[in-house]
Amino acid sequence: MCEAFHKFIMGLREFIKEYFLNFWDYETPKVMVVKNKTLGVIYRGVQFLVITYFIWYVFISQKAYQESETRPESSVYTLMKGTAVHGDHILDTAEYARPSEGGDVISTILRRDVTYDQRQGTCAEYFKVANANCTTDSDCVQGEVDFNGHGTRTGRCVQYYNETFKTCEIQTWCPIEEYAVVREPELVEAINFTVFIRNSIHFPKFKVLRGNIKDASNKRDMQKYLNKCHYDEEKEPYCPKFRLGYIAAQARENFSELCRTGGVIGVFINWNCNLDLDPSHCKPTYAFRRLDLRKDQANSGYYYSFAKYYSKDGVESRTLIKAYGIRLDVIVHGHAGKFSPIPTIISTVTAMTSVGICTVICDWIMLTFIDKNEVYSERKFDEVIKEPIAPIPTELSYISSYGSNHSDLSDGVPL
Repeated sequence: MCEAFHKFIMGLREFIKEYFLNFWDYETPKVMVVKNKTLGVIYRGVQFLVITYFIWYVFISQKAYQESETRPESSVYTLMKGTAVHGDHILDTAEYARPSEGGDVISTILRRDVTYDQRQGTCAEYFKVANANCTTDSDCVQGEVDFNGHGTRTGRCVQYYNETFKTCEIQTWCPIEEYAVVREPELVEAINFTVFIRNSIHFPKFKVLRGNIKDASNKRDMQKYLNKCHYDEEKEPYCPKFRLGYIAAQARENFSELCRTGGVIGVFINWNCNLDLDPSHCKPTYAFRRLDLRKDQANSGYYYSFAKYYSKDGVESRTLIKAYGIRLDVIVHGHAGKFSPIPTIISTVTAMTSVGICTVICDWIMLTFIDKNEVYSERKFDEVIKEPIAPIPTELSYISSYGSNHSDLSDGVPL
C-alpha cells in the first residue's frame, strides 16, 4: 500500500514538473508548402465559403458594420369609419366600433345575437346545463349555483318553456339567452369599412422621429389626401387607411367566415431603417396575420357580450347582445442601424480570424487522410531543444545546412 502510494506521488510529481517546464515553451507556426491539388482545392474552397459568408451575410445582409437600436418608442392611434344599412336602421361608428377611437386595439361588430326584454325573475334552466334536467322537485337543490349555467336554483322542477320535458327553475334574467335569442344577419357591408392607423416611432439613440403619414405642406392638403387615399404597397405606402376586406384578404381569411365566427387579426407595422441614408427612406411595411387558433373550434373566433338597460312598465329590463366581429391588434416592430467604427472593427477582426479555420481543417485532413501523412508530420512539427554548438554560418549556408522555417515538400516527398 505504501509502495503504491509512493509511486503515485512520484508520478504526480513528474507530471507537474513536466507540465511546469512545458508551460514556458514557445510555439511558432511553421510555413510549409504542400503541393497537393486535392488539398489545395479544399483549402481555397473553404476560404471562399468563409469569405463569402462574411461579405454577403454578415456585412451586406446583417449590416454588422452598423450600431443598431431594436427597442424604439412608439405610439398608435386607430379610428374606424363607415356606415351600413341594417334592416330599417342606419349603423354608424358608435354602433359597431369598440372603442370608436382606440389605441393599438380596435374591434368592429359583424354579427349580433340579441335577446330582447330580459327581466329579473324565475324561469327554466337551459336543458344542456349539467344536472339541469329533472322530473321532481327533489332533483333540484335550492340555492345551488352551476357556474356553467345562468343563475341560482330555486329548488323547483318546472316545464322547459313550450317543451314537454322539465328542467330546474333558476332565478336570473329571463328568458334565458339560448331560448329567446334572435340571430341577426351578417353585416356584409363592413367589408368596405376603413380603419385609420396612425403610428409614430422614435429612435432615441439616433434622435430620429418618423411617422406613417405622408408629409403635406399644410393641414388642409393632408386631410384632402387622407380622405381620398387607400393603402397600396406600391402606389400609396404612406396612406394609413385600410379596408377591412383588404386586411382579411392579406391575412388569407374569408370575410364571410369572419362575419359568422369573428376573429383576431394582427396588424404588424415593421420599421427597418438604414440611417446611413436619408431618414426619408425610412418607411413602414405592413403585414397581416390571424392570431386566434382556428383549429381549436371551441376557442376560435372573437365575440363578447354587453347589455342595454332600460325601464319598461316601471320594471328594469335589458337587451342582451352577443357580438361577433373582427378585433385588430396593432403590433409595432422597429430596427434602426447606422455606421459605427467599433462594430466595424469587431466584425472585421472576427472575419480575419475565422479565415484561420481553413488552415486547421486542411492540416487535419493532411495529417489524417492523405498518404505520406507521417512525412508531413515530421516536416510540420520540429522541436528545438538548444542552439547548435557549431559557430553560426552565413545566412546562405545556414539555410543550406539546417533548413529554414519555410519548407517546400515538392521535392523528395512522393505525393
